[in-house]
Formats: sequence, C-alpha cells, structure tokens
Amino acid sequence: MRCEKNSPKAPRKLQFPPVSPSFAAVSFHPMSKPVCYSTKAFSAASASSPLSPATIERRKPTASDVQIQILYCGVCHSDLHFARNEWGFTEYPCVPGHEIVGRVTAVGSGVTKFKVGDTVGVGCLVDSCRTCPNCRAGLEQYCDNGMVMTYGSTDKHLGTPTLGGYAQSIVVTEDFVLRIPANLDLAAAAPLLCAGITTFSPMRHWKVGPGQKVGIVGLGGLGHMGVKFAHAFGAHVVLFTTSPGKAADARRLGAHEVVVSTDEAQMQAQAGSFDFILDAVAATHDINAYVNLLKRDANLVLVGAPGKPLAVAAFPLIFRRRSFSGSLIGGLPETQEMLDFCGAHNITSDIEMIRMDQINVAYERMLRSDVKYRFVIDMASLA
Repeated sequence: MRCEKNSPKAPRKLQFPPVSPSFAAVSFHPMSKPVCYSTKAFSAASASSPLSPATIERRKPTASDVQIQILYCGVCHSDLHFARNEWGFTEYPCVPGHEIVGRVTAVGSGVTKFKVGDTVGVGCLVDSCRTCPNCRAGLEQYCDNGMVMTYGSTDKHLGTPTLGGYAQSIVVTEDFVLRIPANLDLAAAAPLLCAGITTFSPMRHWKVGPGQKVGIVGLGGLGHMGVKFAHAFGAHVVLFTTSPGKAADARRLGAHEVVVSTDEAQMQAQAGSFDFILDAVAATHDINAYVNLLKRDANLVLVGAPGKPLAVAAFPLIFRRRSFSGSLIGGLPETQEMLDFCGAHNITSDIEMIRMDQINVAYERMLRSDVKYRFVIDMASLA
C-alpha cells in the first residue's frame, strides 16, 4: 500500500534496553498523507528469520530533507541485537543499519547545507526534539524527549517504524546529515558513524591527550577505533585483550603496549597507573580488574553493553576517588568534529567488505568475533 493511503499508527514511545527507562525513542504525531517512493532493502520478518530481500517505502523529501543513495553501510553488533529482538522492542519487518555513507540525489526546497552530488553520512540518529537543553547543547543523543534512531524509532512523518541503512536509499532531515571528508575511503569511513563516534566522544569529553596513559579493553569493532583515536590524541596506549595473538595487530593500530588480561602478573604490573580506560567489551567480564588499574581521580568509561549487570566493588572506587562512567555515541556537532578529525589524521576503520546477500553469514561470524574489525556492505550488490 502506498504511504499516502496508509492510516498512520498511533505514535509509539520505545524503550531501548538495557539502559534506563528515561531513554526512549521520541514520539511524534505523523503528518497526514505523506508522499512516498519504493526502494529495495534487506529486512528481517521475525526474530528467527534470516534477513532477505524486500521492498520498503521511504517518504519523498520534504522541504528540509535530503535524499541519499546509500553506497556503503557498516554492520554494527546492534544491528544483530535489533534484528533478533534481543532488546525486546523490535517491530517486524525491520531494516537494520546505522553506519551509512552515500551520495545526495535530491534535496528539499529549503535545504541549504547540501546539494546533489555531495558525499554524506548518516549515523545512529535521524531526528530529536531539538528543543530540550541537551539538544540545544548539541547533545541530541541525550535528548530529554528521546532521540529518533535510524531504525526502531517512529518516523514523525509516517508514524511507522524508522527503517535503517540496509537499503538502496534513505531520506533524512538535513540537520542530521553529516559531511564525509573527501580524502577518506568511503567504505572504511562508514563505521565511523557509530564505532568511531562511540569511542571518540568519551575521549574528547574526558580530555584524553599527550602525557596520559590510556587503556583500551577489547580489540573489536569499537576497541580498534579506540586504539586509533587514543594514539592520534597523543596518549600512551595500552591494549587489554584475552587473545595473545592480537598483540601484533594492536601495535600496528597504534598501541604502545599489549596486556593479556587473563595474566595476573601482567595486570598487577599495571595497577594504579592509568589516567583513563575505555572498556569496549560487550560480554560479561570482571570490571573490577580494570578499576584497580586506575590512578587516583581517574576514570573508567564503559561503551560496550554487556547483557547482564556488572558487579562493581565499592572500596576500589572509594579509596582512590576513582570514577566508573558510561557514554553513548555523540551529538551532531561532535560527530562532524570526529569526521573532520579523521579527515585530518587519515583515520578510518579496518573493514571487510561484503555483499548484501552475505549479511546472515556475517552475523554468525560477528558472533564468533571473526572479523577484523568491521563488516561493511557494498550496497551496489543490492541492485
């Protein structure tokens, strides 16, 4: 059924586990009779079904919208969680994908920031309330009324779930579209829109820089970007891993030291010496082992999202005035700053390119950590 004939659903307010109930996708009252077009995509019909070819509908650009031909889309572990309804709010059919790089093919009459032919990106956000204190501060990811995610939220124009970047094209309001530096490899730049900003933002916020000793826990899609950014910021970088075989790769990416976290002697040798630690592990693990490595007044920041609560001992925090924090992607100004920083320092993700029809195999490989270090879909393969 064409969009202009749909009867829009009542707006939804979605909770996004496992974070606090106050974090929810914003609800809007849909506009009447939106005009739409059809585009090819890959979608999941249920939590147990594989992703497969589908045709979806996008709104045609309104006055403030940018239409984008998607060239590349990164594969985030969140995509898998969402497709398999591991967070409990997925509506089907669903289309994952929030690491989007593409080319502008049309702009609305009021668009001033972009023109046809521009190379652009779209990350985890496609809208927010824009009026709350966090939005006005450029921290749309912490929108008091709930950000609109690239997938799994409610499209304020259609009143239906937002659909992500495993598709030929997407339409996004110009304020949530980002410029990609011309010197970056476009496919390898795609993961910057999630993995990149997720690791860049906390380092910027806690002012990582020269003279500091910085630890990165885990060398996966997030961790390998953390190593690159910490090195580029001028810090002394230590990579913590359970896999001794990753040592050479960690040094290639910019780590000055590699510590095998299962070796008690190696861990003890690092005790009380870190200014900042970025924990990018999504599996359950002993967080206290890393708290003990912090100096007085230093901070451990969690960007991985373990499925179960982590047990944090009180005394290691209290007796050194240490902090344990969390961080979520970045707002639009900071994401553009990150992209520009990557352009200036020639930083991209290490990727493995796949075809769209390889996505289900990629999901299984991702569960086995069998990727260095981010899958990226060549969307030309969807044609």
